[in-house]
Amino acid sequence: MNTLEKARQFIYKNARPLELATWQYHFENGSKEAVLNALSFYQNEDGGFGNGLEADFLNPNSSPMTTWAATETLREIEFADRNYPIVKGILRFLESGEHFDEKQNKWLNTIPSNNDYPHAIWWEYNEKSDDISYNPTAALAAFIISYADAKSAIYEKGLKIAKEAVEWFVSSAPINDNHDIACFIRLYNALDGEAIITEDMLERFRAGLRESVKLTICPDTEKWAVEYVTRPSDYSITPDSMFYEDNAKIALYERDFIKTIQRADGGFDVPWKWWTDYTEFHVSEHRWQSILTIKYMLYLKAYEK
Repeated sequence: MNTLEKARQFIYKNARPLELATWQYHFENGSKEAVLNALSFYQNEDGGFGNGLEADFLNPNSSPMTTWAATETLREIEFADRNYPIVKGILRFLESGEHFDEKQNKWLNTIPSNNDYPHAIWWEYNEKSDDISYNPTAALAAFIISYADAKSAIYEKGLKIAKEAVEWFVSSAPINDNHDIACFIRLYNALDGEAIITEDMLERFRAGLRESVKLTICPDTEKWAVEYVTRPSDYSITPDSMFYEDNAKIALYERDFIKTIQRADGGFDVPWKWWTDYTEFHVSEHRWQSILTIKYMLYLKAYEK
């Protein structure tokens, strides 16, 4: 049984409906509608997302981070309908100002009610924390620019956030947090081709991303299977990526490495823990195994092209 078929069997035996629909979309000519239908069950009345969509915290309430996770699903299936209820709901939630820090002009990445539900230690809310990262704000600004009406108030807000974020990034690069970098990649893709920032600034943005990506990929491949470190697949560095030229050798190494770490059941181990006493981690770990399986199979599929 080959790598893909083993992964397929794992997904059908273990995945949530959302991951199953996502698998079917990418590998079995499944429909976007099936993915959207499964995703909709995680959306709350306020338009935001919660309910454990992001599997490392099980807060049912809407949060910017879980809403970002929903936008990632839309991006992965290349969904472009700006008038679709899920999209309009997300924009409504972001426009509401819920969990938005006006002083820093960023959405909170952890929210107070996280502490009331099982969660990983990094999703613990700490009111004493002064600095809010651009994860997920930079990616949410990218979503707004891509989907909101250019005449709307939320578009203007997204544009302002985006310009501030790019200026911060260009002055700070290289940065060494892979999650922040991933959000800035989303923002770069949203701005590329738009007459929103100057060509010079866009080029500096691109250069900073390339430098940051190369800096954060763990060169010690012996750590990859046993530690939570950054690998090329975390940035989807495949031959059509703007980061491929700088990282081709190590990206190709991961293409082969993935096949060596697939378990006999077709799934993949999760290289992190919650570092809390919540036993619910074992449920979330199981969910992540399906998410990672799809991620790795898509990585391999891109190389087959």
